[in-house]
Amino acid sequence: MDTQPLPLDGVTVVAVEQAVAAPFATRQLADLGARVIKVERPDGGDFARGYDTAAGGLASHFVWCNRGKESLAVDLKDPRGLAVVRELVAGADVFVQNLAQGAAARLGLDAATLCAAHPRLVAVDISGYGAGGPYAHKRAYDMLVQCEAGLVSVTGTAEQPVKAGFPAADVAAAMYAFSGVLAALLRRATTGRGGPVEVSMLDALAEWMGHPLHQAMHGSAVPPRTGLAHSVIAPYDAFGTADGERVLLSVQNDREWRRLAEQVIGRPELADDPDFATNAARARNRSRTDAVVAAALAGLTGREALAGLEAAGIACARLNSVAGLAAHPQLAARDRWRVVDSPVGPLRALLPPITLPGGAGARMGAVPALGEHTDALLRALGMTGEQTSALRRDGVIA
Repeated sequence: MDTQPLPLDGVTVVAVEQAVAAPFATRQLADLGARVIKVERPDGGDFARGYDTAAGGLASHFVWCNRGKESLAVDLKDPRGLAVVRELVAGADVFVQNLAQGAAARLGLDAATLCAAHPRLVAVDISGYGAGGPYAHKRAYDMLVQCEAGLVSVTGTAEQPVKAGFPAADVAAAMYAFSGVLAALLRRATTGRGGPVEVSMLDALAEWMGHPLHQAMHGSAVPPRTGLAHSVIAPYDAFGTADGERVLLSVQNDREWRRLAEQVIGRPELADDPDFATNAARARNRSRTDAVVAAALAGLTGREALAGLEAAGIACARLNSVAGLAAHPQLAARDRWRVVDSPVGPLRALLPPITLPGGAGARMGAVPALGEHTDALLRALGMTGEQTSALRRDGVIA
C-alpha cells in the first residue's frame, strides 16, 4: 500500500505571529505538511527569540514553536514591506495573526478585511480577550489570562494559588486556532469559501475550566486547592519513600483500597474498618488515611513502592522532573524523539502527538534563523537582486 501524504501538503500559511499562541498553532500546521511563512520584524524578529538562550543558545520557546517554518523579515510599517506580505497572502490558503488588538486592522491584515478580498482564504485572528467588550484592548499575556480565567484560583495549595507551569492560555488558544483552521479548510473543500476564524485566549482557557466552572455556575462549592491531593478522593496524593523519591498513587474505589491495605500497607483489617472502608470515610479521615499510606511507603525505595503498587493493581506514578521527562523510558521505547536542524546545530524535539499510521511522518523541519528565507521568498515574487538590495539598505527587510 502506498504511503499517504501528509494531510496539509500543498497548503500555504502566512503568519504574522509572535510569542506562543499563533506560533504554536502554525507549528502544528507545519508538522502536518503545510508550508508556513513566518513574518517577523527585521529588528530582532519574533520577540520570543529573546526570551532565553537555553536551547543551545536559542530561546526554548522559539525552538518549541517554530520548527519547519520559513522566516521572512520585513517591516510591515513600510508600505513596501506591507505590499510584500499582501502579495504572499493573495497566494496563500491560510493567514494567521496575533498582533496587539487593532494592529492587524490598521494594516488591513485582519480576518474580515482579508476574507472579503480573498474569498477562499482562511484567516485567523488570535487575541487575548476577543474583538469586543470591555477587555478587548487590555494587554493579554499568558499569566494574566490564567488569572482572569480563574485557573490560578484552583491551582496550588490551600495557602498559595499558583499559575500553571507552562503557558496554558497560549497553548489553549493555539490548539483551538489549529483545529479552527482544519475545520475551515474542510468547509472550504465543500463550499469553495474560506472565511474568518476568531480565537481568544480567555475563551479557550474558560472552556478548559469547564469542570470547576460548571460546579460554580450550578451552585456547588468549587473544590479547594489541595496541591497534589484530590479534593474528594482519598488516598490520592504523593508520598515520600526511603530514598527521597515521591510516588503518587490513586485509589479510585473500595476494592482498590482493600488491595492496598492487604498487599502494600500490610494491614488487611483496614479494608473493613468503618473509618477507612469507603471513600467517603477515607476522605472524611484524610489525615489518618494519608498517614497510614505514608508510613507504609516510607520504608520502601521509590522502585520498591512502584513495584508493590503495580503488583496490587493500584494506579501510581513517579513525581517526575522535567529532566526525567526528557529521559522518560516510555518516550524512548516508542521512538518519540527526533532531531531537527537549527542555526546552532541539531536539537532534540518530540514528535507531535498526532500520529497518522500509514501516512508520511511528521514534517519536522529546521528552526529558522531570522530572515533566513527573505531573499528566496522575494525572488519567488519576481523581485530582482537590485530591488532586494534597496529594501535591505532601507531597513525594510533583513
